[in-house]
Amino acid sequence: MIKVLFVCLGNICRSPMAEFILKDMINKRGESQNYDIQSRATSNYNEIEKEGIYGEAKQMLKKMNIPFTEHQSKQIRKEDYETYDYILAMEKRNVEDIKKIVGSDKEHKIYRLLDFTEQPGDIADPWYTGDFDTTYYDIVYGCEKFLESINR
Repeated sequence: MIKVLFVCLGNICRSPMAEFILKDMINKRGESQNYDIQSRATSNYNEIEKEGIYGEAKQMLKKMNIPFTEHQSKQIRKEDYETYDYILAMEKRNVEDIKKIVGSDKEHKIYRLLDFTEQPGDIADPWYTGDFDTTYYDIVYGCEKFLESINR
């Protein structure tokens, strides 16, 4: 089983969108039994506040016919490093924060999602930009290229 953990700052926009987008892609391939896909935050604020997926992120998933379930923000823990095969951050700052929490990346599990693409970079936080469309398409692109990379 391939275990994938998506991580962003608050686990209410980008990382849950990525979780459900990849789950949908895998499900459409009939391979959901081969994957465990989850998401986390680098901060604990939304976990303490028991926040779920941000409303505009839900609207984007609905608009694109991506099924999702209720989700509550959860911060990444040190032990998650041992559990997951891939820890996919949305931006460079997330990578730095993940390493502060889990320690060194001696097994080379931590990447930005777009590191698997021809255009490595950060996925903008729609909480600040308000641009959920661009974030959605960047996540889809990253997930497609990630799957291509691990299925070679």
